Amino acid sequence: MGLSNLGPGRSVVLRAAFLLFVFVQSSNGGNILVFPVDGSHWVNMKILMEELHGRGHTMTVVRASSSWYIKETSPLYSSITIEDSMKFDDFFDDYLKRQIEFLKGQASVLKFFSATWEFFVMLSDAHRLACKMLERMLDDPDLMKGLQDEKFDLVLTDPAISAGVMLAKYLKIPLVLNARWICSGEGHFAIAPSPLSYVPVPGSGHSDKMTFSQRVKNALFYGLILFQDMFVVGPHYKTLCSKYFDAECDVLAYTQAADIWLMRLDFVFDFPRPTMPNVVYMGGFQCKPSKALPDDLEAFVQSAGEHGIIIMSLGTLVKGLPSDMAHQIAAAFAQLPQKVIWRHLGERPSTLGNNTMLVQWMPQNDLLGHPQIKAFVAHGGTNGIQEAIYHGVPVLGVPLFFDQFDNLLRVRERGGGLILELSELNRRTFHESLQEVMHNPSYRANMRRLSRLHRDQPVAPLDLAVFWVEFVMRNKGATHLRTDSYKLPWYAYHSVDVILTLLSAAGLLLFTIFAAIRYVCHRMCYRKKMKHD
Repeated sequence: MGLSNLGPGRSVVLRAAFLLFVFVQSSNGGNILVFPVDGSHWVNMKILMEELHGRGHTMTVVRASSSWYIKETSPLYSSITIEDSMKFDDFFDDYLKRQIEFLKGQASVLKFFSATWEFFVMLSDAHRLACKMLERMLDDPDLMKGLQDEKFDLVLTDPAISAGVMLAKYLKIPLVLNARWICSGEGHFAIAPSPLSYVPVPGSGHSDKMTFSQRVKNALFYGLILFQDMFVVGPHYKTLCSKYFDAECDVLAYTQAADIWLMRLDFVFDFPRPTMPNVVYMGGFQCKPSKALPDDLEAFVQSAGEHGIIIMSLGTLVKGLPSDMAHQIAAAFAQLPQKVIWRHLGERPSTLGNNTMLVQWMPQNDLLGHPQIKAFVAHGGTNGIQEAIYHGVPVLGVPLFFDQFDNLLRVRERGGGLILELSELNRRTFHESLQEVMHNPSYRANMRRLSRLHRDQPVAPLDLAVFWVEFVMRNKGATHLRTDSYKLPWYAYHSVDVILTLLSAAGLLLFTIFAAIRYVCHRMCYRKKMKHD
């Protein structure tokens, strides 16, 4: 039963009791080594770190010299900066342009495969450079001695890039993952049974209710994950293993051996699936009640009157859509009576209306929680979708790449929004889709229902995440929650050896019975023949 059903007084008392318990348990601050992933992943990690810092824990962050968002100096942490050469610059903008050309039939299949290959090369380079960065650390005896002398209580890392996992293994320190993705794909597939009959593989574009042909496609996409693991990402970690670890070194096994998985989703958002005791669901942990907007932004919002506002953001990886597509969107916005706040870093569209404000940054959570909000145009990043659910705001999704279509699919399946694919986007379709999302009350009603379900929890997701981080520190790990099934060979995990043994035994038994019957029949026939003679 959620606390909202216990009555407001009792709910407040229970929450206060839990927070008091956590505060008392964390009064002796721990020492945490953090190995984050840059970009939007760092946004998530920083929120968790702010809460840990507020409860008295000391943190040291390993960062690359080329980092986009992870600052070298911060009141939250001290840092170790490792020289690297990780430069992707405009890769994602260029990749998006080629993808749009293919979707609109303006590029050949050869160009599509060329762009896909370039993506795999980029992915491979990201992991190769991360491994090189870790090599520089492991080859520096003074640095490694300093890390060992620090006596860290645990390593907190995002396993989408698994250098932090390898470092935790090398230092023999308990490991907590701030995860949804690992280097070989979605994290659940590595630690929990994931039947392809009803667990959709990221990228397949399916829900948990699949037809036969969709299940075939799902299996093929799973094969793509295996290919990525074996040939794109895995070789870099194998090289690292052969140089610094023992013969049984395996980055996937080290990831599976993590003490706690802090999973950035919940089942209000995701489809039901098998899970494990050491998986802690903290979906929406970054969400919080909205704060007052800056004066200039509040004045613009209030100028919308009864029509309200729309906000649009396409995340941090791309500067914006191609100019022709941006012009179409701007023209569609100009037709609306609503005011629009659009996070757009590209060229200013010539069709921009007076009702639209372009910004380089927006307080997204505060805008989504504002009473004037009518709709959220989003690319489908996990953070934005969870914030929309938290505040009960309907979504018009414009997925770009990665898991974004899958995230938006989950919202659409629950009746909380629509998806407009890039191949279909123009001024008319964008305008019509926005009108549908804003004026059909079912979308807002469904998102508000999801918001109530998400909030109806005994403990806030962020408090739960911090509790389990501190649990690992207090108990030097959480091995009692972790299965060792990952140590089994594939044939033992799937009981292939047991099935073959039982089938062989059954076959032997049937053969014996058949042979005995044949022998008896043969003897009887022989006796009859002898009597007849």
